[in-house]
Amino acid sequence: MIPYAEARRLISEAVLAHPVISQETVLLSQSLGRVAAGELYGREPIPPFANSSMDGYALAHARALGASGASPKTLPVLGTILAGDAPRCQAESGVWKIMTGAPIPAGCDAVIPVEQTRSIDGGRAVELLVSPHEGDFIRGAGQDFAPGAQVCPAGTRLGPRHLMALAAVGVVEVAVRRKPRVALLATGRELAAPGRPLGPGQIHDASSAYLAAECERLGYQLDFHGIVPDDAALFAASMDRVLSAGCDVILTTGAVSMGDADFIPKALEELGAKTIFHKVAIKPGRPVLFAEFPQGPFFFGLPGNPVSTVVGLKFFVEPCLRDLLGQPEEAVLRCRLDQRVDKPENLRCFYKARRRGVGSVEILPAQASFQIHSLLAADCWAVLPEEGGHLNAGAEIDVYEA
Repeated sequence: MIPYAEARRLISEAVLAHPVISQETVLLSQSLGRVAAGELYGREPIPPFANSSMDGYALAHARALGASGASPKTLPVLGTILAGDAPRCQAESGVWKIMTGAPIPAGCDAVIPVEQTRSIDGGRAVELLVSPHEGDFIRGAGQDFAPGAQVCPAGTRLGPRHLMALAAVGVVEVAVRRKPRVALLATGRELAAPGRPLGPGQIHDASSAYLAAECERLGYQLDFHGIVPDDAALFAASMDRVLSAGCDVILTTGAVSMGDADFIPKALEELGAKTIFHKVAIKPGRPVLFAEFPQGPFFFGLPGNPVSTVVGLKFFVEPCLRDLLGQPEEAVLRCRLDQRVDKPENLRCFYKARRRGVGSVEILPAQASFQIHSLLAADCWAVLPEEGGHLNAGAEIDVYEA
């Protein structure tokens, strides 16, 4: 049994010996959830021209104040500029009525909001009720993105906000990593597909539903190869089909512990895979197994209990796929425990938790690896270090989004 940090190091070493997943070019509209293969840049300034941030009047602030800096005064209205109009010139001493987003006329350096003026003579003149300052209510060219500015670094998983920024700078196509292919094979004669009547000693296969949904949410392509009974020959035949279909990572659930039916470690050896580690000093999910086939793919044998499966995907499989996609490590939060927590010594614990207030986290009850209901109340994972048999209230720990 090895420490968690050592297991992570071994995963990264194995992945770094392989090239990252290949890239492809897709339309921006098809890039949601995909991982940027390289840095993404804009080519033009955003905004592309100086424009008004308010409905009001554009003017040269010095002219509005007069040469002596006197109090605001009444000025003629030269015309109206709408968003989408061509730029105008400040041809004489006056103001332009201007709408939000309309280009600032040449010679103007401020906008006074309409609420701070009073229309006179049927709109042909306006009285300024405040003193303008240079730059008031003007969005400068390039104030959001300078020409050539980086919009997204390589490895960014593109979300709606990234698509908004890329569309703003005129990007039409983006280079992204190919979707990782994940194959899933559940094992256990006790498993029945949801919806099927349960036979004696059977339970519904909950873990496969979770793994499939979470992989889809993360932007992976998952192929489910069904449930295999606890039979090494049937497992080997199923694995042959999985390997022939091609994938980047294989996931299995169950059959990796020390029981009579836990046949996967030996079966992998017979299939030619190299086991890199088996059993990690964590709770839950201690029997997790990581292996590699000579020509790929990587293999994760996850324990059968559902919460162990969730932890295995979150803290072993996802880091592997992040490395394959060229993504940075997941961001970690630092929070303080709001109560004393007992834990087994020498095990890193991944506990279902919920954030409370600013910087505080609560460890939820029902931490057993078979208990799914407490996952529904959790919004994060509290990670307790190996050292010690308890942590006091106020102890600072790592926290990850659930």
